[in-house]
Amino acid sequence: MIGWLEAVVLGLIQGLTEFLPISSSAHIRVVSAFLHWPDPGAAFTAVIQLGTEAAVLIYFRKEIWEIISTWTRSLWTPSLREHWAARMGWYVIIGTLPIGVLGLLLKDQIETVFRDLRLVGTTLVVFAVILWWADRTARNKLTLEKHLSATHAIVYGFAESLALIPGVSRSGGTITAGLLLDYRREDAAKYSFLLAIPAVLASGLLEVAKIGEGQSPAWGPTIVATVISFVVGYAAVAWFLKYISHHRFTWFVVYRIVLGLFVILSVSLGWIPAQG
Repeated sequence: MIGWLEAVVLGLIQGLTEFLPISSSAHIRVVSAFLHWPDPGAAFTAVIQLGTEAAVLIYFRKEIWEIISTWTRSLWTPSLREHWAARMGWYVIIGTLPIGVLGLLLKDQIETVFRDLRLVGTTLVVFAVILWWADRTARNKLTLEKHLSATHAIVYGFAESLALIPGVSRSGGTITAGLLLDYRREDAAKYSFLLAIPAVLASGLLEVAKIGEGQSPAWGPTIVATVISFVVGYAAVAWFLKYISHHRFTWFVVYRIVLGLFVILSVSLGWIPAQG
């Protein structure tokens, strides 16, 4: 069972890594393995992500309110349908469909085989290389307000769905897709965060019922981890958006490769078990 110390540590990890392209779910899984803690499971991970998602809701509160209000009014006011905020509302809905469908279809795999550390280590390395290539070839010129389309939203959505495998990274997958589509780094990251809102909220709320049951963590530690992830996550998203406006993703790529190879080596040498 997850205790108070584990809750604090995992909450810090969730807050620090959720918005960086290094996979928060992989870090929670890997750190738990190295500290010989039980795998906290998909339910715990999904619920504490509600904390970091609350940070996004507050950080982007003005844009989110404009999107929701304009999209809602556009349903009966045709003149608003070409407004960027109304279109963004539809693009967030469209982009969420892939992960919603795949999340339901692959529910059993998400809770079992996808959490195998050999797979986690491999995805950390493979998607690091893809992110590096995308960062080096991207023209970094398109903006969300002018260029986002339904087709691009679907591409972003399928990239987000890859994060069902710990190690891919929700932000890493969607930002990589944005770079490959030639979006500016800041715009790719911003849409990544907005796109995550429905999926994370739905996943977290669906998994809430499992907390405190069977082998799932108790409510107390889960709440502590969620609150900590919110506080740390708010600071992390502000720093990350400022950082990528002037820097490439090189250090994140290097970190992912080193961590991934170390995880694979550790499992191969028997230092940590592949399964939780």
